[in-house]
Amino acid sequence: MNTQLYGSDWVVIGILILAAAALGYALLTLNQIIAPSKPSAAKAAPYESGVPEVVATKPRFTPRFYVVAMLFVVFDIEAIFIFPWAVVFDGLGLYGFLAMLAFMFLLFDGFIYAWKKGALEWA
Repeated sequence: MNTQLYGSDWVVIGILILAAAALGYALLTLNQIIAPSKPSAAKAAPYESGVPEVVATKPRFTPRFYVVAMLFVVFDIEAIFIFPWAVVFDGLGLYGFLAMLAFMFLLFDGFIYAWKKGALEWA
């Protein structure tokens, strides 16, 4: 299976990108032309859940939220590294397997550390 893109393939990709951009601009322009626009103070006022906003609220996140978010990012990056490794697994041989085994061990060790520290408990 040949995975190289030839000149004609790039032309097709370029045409698709231009068509998508043209359709997007056309729909936005059509919306500006056809849609009625009647702005008013009542429409511009903030309103949520049936109650007008009395004071501006600033969301407060606990530090635990940020710890969970960082753990998510770490394990998401892990998945990003594992997928290409799995695709070329046959070509890497024993060295590739041992390298990924070491990588997985370090991530699992970090997961156990976070678990023991209570970073995964929400309550």
